[in-house]
Amino acid sequence: MSLAKLAAELSQSRKLVVITGAGVSAESGIATFRGNGGYWDRHKAEDLASPAGFARDPELVWRWYDQRRRQVLAAEPNPAHLAIAELETCVPQFLLITQNVDGLHQRAGSQRVVDLHGSILRVRCQRSGQEWDDRRLAEQFPLICTCGALLRPAVLWFGETYDPIKMQQAITAVSEADQVMVVGTSGLVWIVDGLLDYARQATISQFNLEASPLQAEVTYQIIGQAGKSLPALLKLLNKTNQGQD
Repeated sequence: MSLAKLAAELSQSRKLVVITGAGVSAESGIATFRGNGGYWDRHKAEDLASPAGFARDPELVWRWYDQRRRQVLAAEPNPAHLAIAELETCVPQFLLITQNVDGLHQRAGSQRVVDLHGSILRVRCQRSGQEWDDRRLAEQFPLICTCGALLRPAVLWFGETYDPIKMQQAITAVSEADQVMVVGTSGLVWIVDGLLDYARQATISQFNLEASPLQAEVTYQIIGQAGKSLPALLKLLNKTNQGQD
């Protein structure tokens, strides 16, 4: 069984990297961007998630993000989030690289997290560039900084570049990893496929609802809900580790 073999390998892992996408959060009720019913089925990305769209209509953008923030704050970490947080304690070196902006990994207990796309629960001043946590649910939009400048969600928008510090941290971790787990993403976005180019010495496993273009690159392809397969993997891993004591 693939899970049993993967658990055996993970028990020997020294450096584990987990890369997560929207599929993990979808199991907590957070709508995905792509696929049937995703956000981009109903909205134009350039209107709601780009600097140009924000400049044209900051009120529209903030009203949309306020709806998303309300959804995120009402959601709870699911078993996949919790299993990933526990995996962090099972290996000497661990890094979680996530595309998700909802903070559910951190709420589940994950400590070593690189949120490549930022956080929807943070804001950034358009004048100073400073960021801070802000979970308020506003009644008037757009949000304004105390300095009088517009505030924006501290997330990566279309047309913007990745934070070079976060990117280097992610690349270094993947380059040095002996195990890389890709969870809740098909790998169609550049960032996942691009990072896996650096996983030259790692065994790659994928947990997804369906097979994806990454299939040729991975050793273990686990099809199904991550909220079921990851706890099952963790149970096998703990059993293996106990047998080695």
